[in-house]
Amino acid sequence: MPFHPTRRRVLGAFAAAGFAFDDALAAPLAATPACHDGDEPTVRQTEGPYFKPSSPLRADLVEPNSSVRPVEVSGQVLTRSCQPVVRALLDFWHADERGEYDNVGFRYRGHLFTDAEGRYRLRTILPALYPGRTRHYHVKVQAPQQRVLTTQLYFPDEPMNR
Repeated sequence: MPFHPTRRRVLGAFAAAGFAFDDALAAPLAATPACHDGDEPTVRQTEGPYFKPSSPLRADLVEPNSSVRPVEVSGQVLTRSCQPVVRALLDFWHADERGEYDNVGFRYRGHLFTDAEGRYRLRTILPALYPGRTRHYHVKVQAPQQRVLTTQLYFPDEPMNR
């Protein structure tokens, strides 16, 4: 099954619809994510010059004793047919509060996997702007046994968003 998440699907939190059955013997169905929102598949974008392989497995990128306010990035990875992608790999990296990337260590870099419902949650910071770029996160998304999708996630109403 082709894997084509949309930016909204990857970042957005989805409300689940409940199902009621008159037949007490019927097995309850899992909630269906509301993913028929007309989004196009997420476009591939450059990984840029700052990707570094072998990031640590972690869902919290905030440095200990940091004075920078943390933010949460959460969402769900779904197929085009609205099925959750279990154990999809998401590898995140971004600039720090000064607009600089750590190319020596793994500051503001990490990877995680989606849960049984295709959901993920990342705790990090809001990256700073830097010359020529709007505020953004880089992410590589890979469903099991599928190709890697490299893209970037942007913030609404930010300068330089196109």
